[in-house]
Amino acid sequence: MSSTYGKNIRISIFGQSHSEAVGVVVDGLPSGFRPDLDELRRFMDRRAPGKNSYSTPRKEADAPEFLSGLNGGVTCGAPLVALIRSKDTRSADYSNLKDVPRPGHADFTAQLKYKGAQDVAGGGHFSGRLTAPLCVAGGICLQILKSKGIEIGAHIASIGNIRDVRFDASSVGRADFHLLRGAAFPVLDEARGAQMLTAIEQARKDGDSLGGVIECAVTGVPGGLGDPMFDGMENRIAGIVFGIPAVKGIEFGSGFGGTSLRGSDNNDSFYMDGGRVRTRTNNHGGILGGITSGMPIVFRAAVKPTPSIAKEQYSVSLSGKSNVRMTIKGRHDPCIVPRAVPVVEAAAAVAVLDALLDGNKYQ
Repeated sequence: MSSTYGKNIRISIFGQSHSEAVGVVVDGLPSGFRPDLDELRRFMDRRAPGKNSYSTPRKEADAPEFLSGLNGGVTCGAPLVALIRSKDTRSADYSNLKDVPRPGHADFTAQLKYKGAQDVAGGGHFSGRLTAPLCVAGGICLQILKSKGIEIGAHIASIGNIRDVRFDASSVGRADFHLLRGAAFPVLDEARGAQMLTAIEQARKDGDSLGGVIECAVTGVPGGLGDPMFDGMENRIAGIVFGIPAVKGIEFGSGFGGTSLRGSDNNDSFYMDGGRVRTRTNNHGGILGGITSGMPIVFRAAVKPTPSIAKEQYSVSLSGKSNVRMTIKGRHDPCIVPRAVPVVEAAAAVAVLDALLDGNKYQ
C-alpha cells in the first residue's frame, strides 16, 4: 500500500489535509520503551505551522492523542495508534481544483488516477499535513535510537542559491545536533541563515516561493546494517524520504558532486583507530554496497519551491477543455524547507530503526 512503509517497523499514515484528523498506525515498536511525551511535543513543535512569518498562518496544535500501543506510558507490543485532530481548515479555498488544477501540485495527476473521487481540500492525502503523523512515528523512533547511542540531526543546507556550511561528514556529532535543535532557524552559520530569511521574506512579498536542500546525519550507527542491491540503506532511507511531499531528489555522501572527482580523491582511505576501522574522509556517506560502514550516514534531500504561490499562473479548465489563468487561494508557506527539517530527521529515524531490527541487531 502506498501509505505504508517498513519491514520491521511498519507505519501506515491516514487522513487528508482537511479531514477531521490525520494519524498513524505503528506496528513493530520494541515493547517496554517509555517515550518522553514532552520531548515528542517539542519535536512536533518544530514542524507545526503558524509559528513565524515564513510558514503558513494555519494554526494547528499537532498534539497527538494515543489510542493504543501504550500501557502505563510504556510501549506494550500492540500497534501504536496516534491521532492528530484538525482544527483550522478552510476547505472552500480549494473548491475549484478538480476542474482547474494548480501548477506544480498533484491535482491533475490525482484527477487522472481517482477520476474525481479524490479530496482536493488542502491537497487531500498529498498534503504536507500528512508529515505530522510521520513525525509522531519518527519522533518516537528517534528516542529509541538515542537510547541505543544513535543520534540524528539535520539542518538547512541551502535556500535558493544561499548555502549553509555543510556537516563535517567524518566528525559530525552531538554538539552539532544540540546547536541546531536550540536554533529558531536550523543552520550552522547564523549569518547565512539571516540571508536565507531575507530571501524567503522577499519571495513572500513577491507572491512567490523558494525551495532548498536539507542535510541530515546519523551518528553512532553500527556497521553491517542494510543489504546489497534492492534493500540497501540508501534504498530504505530514500524510500521514506521520497514520501515527504515536495522532496524531488536525494544524494548520499559526496553525491552528485563526487562525479566531478577522480577515484583517488573520492575514495575514503581506511585506517585503524584504537582497534576500530574508520575512514579518513566520508565521501561514501557511511554506506558502501548498501551496507553501513560505521561512519556517520550523511545525505541531502532536495525540496522544491512551494507550488502554491500568490502570483497568477496558467492552467486549464478540465471541464471546458480550455486554457485559463488562476490565482491560488488558501494559506501556504513561502518556503517549506525550515518545517521539513524535523520531518527528514523523523523519516531517517524510522528507516534506521527498521534496519536495526533486522537480524537481531537491536540489543
